[in-house]
Amino acid sequence: MSQAASASDTSGSTPALLHTPLYALHCARGARMVPFACYAMPVQYPTGILEEHLHTRAKAGLFDVSHMGQALLEGQGAAARLETLVPGDLTTLAPGRMRYTQLLNPEGGILDDLMVTRLADDAAGERLFLVVNAATKAQDFAHIGASLPDLRLTLLEDRALLALQGPSAATVLAKHFPAVATMPFMSLIETEREGALWRISRSGYTGEDGFEIAVPAGAAEAFAETLLGDEEVWPIGLGARDSLRLEAGLCLYGHDIDPITTPIEAGLLWSISKRRREGGGFPGAARVQREIAEGPARRRVGLKIEGKIPAREGAKIETLEGEVIGLVTSGGFAPSLGAPIAMGYVASAHAANGTALQVIVRGKPLAATITSMPFVPNHYYRGA
Repeated sequence: MSQAASASDTSGSTPALLHTPLYALHCARGARMVPFACYAMPVQYPTGILEEHLHTRAKAGLFDVSHMGQALLEGQGAAARLETLVPGDLTTLAPGRMRYTQLLNPEGGILDDLMVTRLADDAAGERLFLVVNAATKAQDFAHIGASLPDLRLTLLEDRALLALQGPSAATVLAKHFPAVATMPFMSLIETEREGALWRISRSGYTGEDGFEIAVPAGAAEAFAETLLGDEEVWPIGLGARDSLRLEAGLCLYGHDIDPITTPIEAGLLWSISKRRREGGGFPGAARVQREIAEGPARRRVGLKIEGKIPAREGAKIETLEGEVIGLVTSGGFAPSLGAPIAMGYVASAHAANGTALQVIVRGKPLAATITSMPFVPNHYYRGA
């Protein structure tokens, strides 16, 4: 999937950045490349973050997410075994369906969030396809491998991952893979193209309808160029990817969720089924179950901020009387709304929607109101 490269420094004092299979494409299209999770990644193209964001909401954007980790976990009872590490309900997944869940530590803190897809079984047992975050993939896979030594964990380092997102994504991709037109949200198909296996899921992290396409590394650039040849599709960088996921109210690992934050504090109770909530059997279950019953001490909330100045990560959240009750974990200007928005954690006593607060930016208090998320409605495809 990637290779060491001299993108940042050749003196030996700075670790060389890795390149995804689309590195040359990004450079050829004029992307501004930045270090991200040990990779050289495009933060924006000449069109700019604002236009890239709005284009994805209106038509379709193509993202390179090849830096993320992909792996297969296989063996007898693989779903039940992985349930010992995560609170997600995996044993009830039908083949071809996927679920969002979290790797937890013994205190119920989130080690990473990940997508798990159950593939069709084979003679060796159940097969799970895992996609984890780029910055944590090494420790994620080491943790899973050490915890489940009876299963076979295969890292898919020779694969790229493209995300095609936006209202035109299905129409564009169906020209190449007609079967995707009617795929429901959170499903995956395995298909063959030019003699190689491709995995296409209807999923993403922008709040829009769209797909993630796991392709052989050697085929990634040509297929990306094919998609970009469609007038509906623009290349999109990390800048717009972040503003899109913020508008969608989705957590960014290392910012909105981390090893000291539980799924309940983060507002991710929806990702834990009734069976898992009641039955436990995952790391930190006692704390998670207690927080479900009694409520957590703090909660992730959405904030709409008056004016035009965005509040960035680390900004203090205060009551109108000046009491500090939390911190912003993600913030920025929302192009779809024409206003600044943010997410952060506040003491649960102050977490009700409609609560008037203030956020401190450069020493100045900005009026803010707690609001429900997503900030912009999701447009996932639930079926015709």
